[in-house]
Amino acid sequence: MASLAQQFTGLRCSPLSSSRFSVKPKKTQKVSSFASPIVSSVADAQTKARLELKQVFEDAYERCRTAPMEGVSFTLDDFQTALEKYDFDSEIGTKVKGTVFCTDNNGALVDITAKSSAYLSVQEASIHKIKHVEEAGIVPGLRDEFVIIGELEADDSLVLSLRSIQYELAWERCRQLQAEDVVVKGKIVGGNKGGVVALVEGLRGFVPFSQISSKSTAEELLDKELPLKFVEVDEEQSRLVLSNRKAMADSQAQLGIGSVVLGTVQSLKPYGAFIDIGGVNGLLHVSQISHDRVSDIATVLQPGDTLKVMILSHDRERGRVSLSTKKLEPTPGDMIRNPTLVFEKAEEMAQTFRQRIAQAEAMARADMLRFQPESGLSLSGDGELGPFTSDLPPEGLDLSDAPEAEDS
Repeated sequence: MASLAQQFTGLRCSPLSSSRFSVKPKKTQKVSSFASPIVSSVADAQTKARLELKQVFEDAYERCRTAPMEGVSFTLDDFQTALEKYDFDSEIGTKVKGTVFCTDNNGALVDITAKSSAYLSVQEASIHKIKHVEEAGIVPGLRDEFVIIGELEADDSLVLSLRSIQYELAWERCRQLQAEDVVVKGKIVGGNKGGVVALVEGLRGFVPFSQISSKSTAEELLDKELPLKFVEVDEEQSRLVLSNRKAMADSQAQLGIGSVVLGTVQSLKPYGAFIDIGGVNGLLHVSQISHDRVSDIATVLQPGDTLKVMILSHDRERGRVSLSTKKLEPTPGDMIRNPTLVFEKAEEMAQTFRQRIAQAEAMARADMLRFQPESGLSLSGDGELGPFTSDLPPEGLDLSDAPEAEDS
């Protein structure tokens, strides 16, 4: 090791030259003179483009300031119409158009173009009591008019109703029927000590016992239909008063002797059958059922049967109507053997019966006039009733052959 150190002792290193590790500055590259025209043309193009774009913006600004709607096909009126199409008054009582898109046991969801769907409950789906909205014809795809009756706090969705609109229409219909003095059918659905409650046009009307023609109790009338007329229709006070007596008076006024009416067998008795003819009970006596003898009425008629009967008599004071099917038989016994034929030929046979009655009445009047020449009427040789005349020939009558009034 010592010899090795001695060998290195005599060695000397030359000093490091700073020029070997110094950074030489880069020489600036001189651009030849032929490249300058290209750079100049590019700069001019960019400047021109910027100027053109600036001019476009300035022109657009000027048009917006002076004529904003020039060249625009979508006008302010179109814009207002679009707003009205998708915007509506959501206040309670407002009517809106909507389309049902979902139903369940509790109600239906309706699209009314609002921020959220609206809800129609089963209770508000119909004026009648229903268990499911489909019973009222409310199914997905149905488009109808609804009225807003509230808002759900949970999601701010609107609550709709069809029943409110139907109530308005029902009251309007009742006012119209009252003005026309029309007889309507009402189903008895309840009662109290003062009268009965009848369902008419979906509304509950009151019929006082004093306005019911029969002496029936509320329990006896329950679930039955009665002919009714309107006495009072007051939507503001929610008062609907009806009368059975007024309806019956009109029905009875139309019961002309000899007219044919449609009836339903109500009950059978040993002496005949009671027939409902438009709210009036008439008696079809056993002797007026057929020309042939009827030993058992039940073999010919049953409660619920529909038949045509002729009015024989009508006692308005006592409220009694006598009926007949015997007068409508084309041949004696048809009511027993072929009641369908009697039904089909009823009007034709009634017309024949009325003609016979008219002829009989004319003959009776004529016979009466023969003994009452002071009436000024007489029956001609042709059977026509006319002014009374002597019918004497101009030369007078030859009485030479006339017998004596009394034997001498």
